[in-house]
Amino acid sequence: MQPTPAPPHAAPPPSRWVARWAPLIEPGGTVLDLACGSGRHVRWLAAHGWRVTGVDRDSAAVQPLRDLAEVVVADLEDGSPWPLPGRRFDGIVVTNYLWRALLPWLPAALAPGGVLIYETFAEGHERYGKPSNPAFLLRPGELLGAFPGLAVVAFEDGLEAEPARRVQRLVAVAGAADGDAGAPPRIGPFAPRRLLP
Repeated sequence: MQPTPAPPHAAPPPSRWVARWAPLIEPGGTVLDLACGSGRHVRWLAAHGWRVTGVDRDSAAVQPLRDLAEVVVADLEDGSPWPLPGRRFDGIVVTNYLWRALLPWLPAALAPGGVLIYETFAEGHERYGKPSNPAFLLRPGELLGAFPGLAVVAFEDGLEAEPARRVQRLVAVAGAADGDAGAPPRIGPFAPRRLLP
């Protein structure tokens, strides 16, 4: 059975990985959508009650998001300083984007107990389409080792069938406010709640 296509005016659905793990983020908390593009996750997160900041270099793409979220137009790859100095978020979402120079900034931008949800392309994806440049493809296990100060909750590294693509995915949680990096991540209990329409 083929999925029903979304109406042309509807925003694309969120990543299944983001939708699955977003409930770990503090309800109503602050979320950074890094390299947010046209804002599929900005829209979805805002619709579910989070206060969202979207960062992207394409000012035209993020313009329609200004009524839903704080929008920061910044080129994350031109060597400029981190565009959100001193800011900390309850969640950070990164999908379909890799700029290795930014990886060290992400843990520092998480509030205590904050959740990083990351999903992007990995080596082997060049067989299925763009990106094919190794600079934009994670090496085997790279995402798993990229954030040693965070507690990993979930990790996947493999081939997704529909659409065909090679990805790595990670969910990790920052240490508690008391600085106990060894504290177990806040993963439950969860009250069931429907996040997808």
